[in-house]
Amino acid sequence: MIIKRTDLAVEAKEIWRESAGETTQLMGVEAREKQSFGLSVETVKILDEMGEQSLGKPKGTYITITLPENHDEEQFTNACLALSAELRELINDSGKEQILVVGLGNRYITPDNLGPNSLRHTMVTRHLVEKVKEYFGNFRPVSTLEAGVLANTGVESAEMVRALCEKVRPAAVIVIDALASRRLSRVCTTIQLADTGIVPGSGVGNSRAEISQATLGVPVIAIGVPTVVDAGTLAADLMESAGIGSADPEKFGEFGGNLIVTPRDIDEKMGELAKIIGYSINLALQDNMTISDVTSFLS
Repeated sequence: MIIKRTDLAVEAKEIWRESAGETTQLMGVEAREKQSFGLSVETVKILDEMGEQSLGKPKGTYITITLPENHDEEQFTNACLALSAELRELINDSGKEQILVVGLGNRYITPDNLGPNSLRHTMVTRHLVEKVKEYFGNFRPVSTLEAGVLANTGVESAEMVRALCEKVRPAAVIVIDALASRRLSRVCTTIQLADTGIVPGSGVGNSRAEISQATLGVPVIAIGVPTVVDAGTLAADLMESAGIGSADPEKFGEFGGNLIVTPRDIDEKMGELAKIIGYSINLALQDNMTISDVTSFLS
C-alpha cells in the first residue's frame, strides 16, 4: 500500500478513494458538506472499526473548514464565527464547565508554533472567576498550557497535560497543533477539528505520546492546521497531477523522509491563523462574546 502522510481525515478519505476506485463503497464512514458563514465545511465521521481500518484514523468526528484566500476583516470574522460554531457543537456542555487549552509545538520553529501563538489570543479566566467573582462570575473558567516539545523540556507533552489535568480537573481539553497535509493547496488554508484527540508529529513520521480521552480521562478536542507537506508525499502527488503515474513516497528515500515543505510567507500566515483559532476558542467558550469584546479583553 502506498503511504501518503497526512493528518487530515478528508485527505485520508481521498487517498482511500484513489486506491479503491470510485465505485467501491466506503464502509463505516459518513461524510457531508455544508456552507457556514460563506465557508466550506466538510464533516467526516468514522463510525466503526471498518472505518478506522479504511482511513487509518480512530473512530470519531473530523471537521475541516476551508478558509478564504484573503484574511480581511470580514473574512476574519466569518472564519471565527464558522470555527467557533463547530467547536461549540463538539464541546456540547452547559457552557460553564472549566476548560484547559493546550498549545503544542516548538515556538522557535515557525511552522510548528501554531499552538503557542494561538494561546496569545486565548482568554485566560480561571483565576479571575475564582478571585474576582463579582466581575467575572459569569465567565467560563479557562486555563492554558504551553506544553513545549520533548527536546526542550525533557517531558512528553502528554505527561505534562495529564499532570495538569489531575490538578485542575477540567471538563474537557482543547489541544492546538500544527499538522501535515498531502497537498500544498491545503497548507495554511484549512482548519481541522476532531473529537478524537491527537498524536503529535504523526503526520511527519515523528509520533509522540497520544493525547486523548483514553489517556486523560476527559474529552479532548484537537484543532489543527496543516503547515507543512512531507517532500516525498508532495513529489508523489505532483507526479500524479502531471499524469506521470503513481509513486510510493517511501521510494524517494532520505530526500522524501527528511525534508518538509512550507510556504515562503509562513510567518505571516501563522500569525493570522493563530489569531483566528484563539478568537474562535473565546467565542465558543464564553457566552455572548463578540470579536470586539475579545479584543478589548486581550488588549
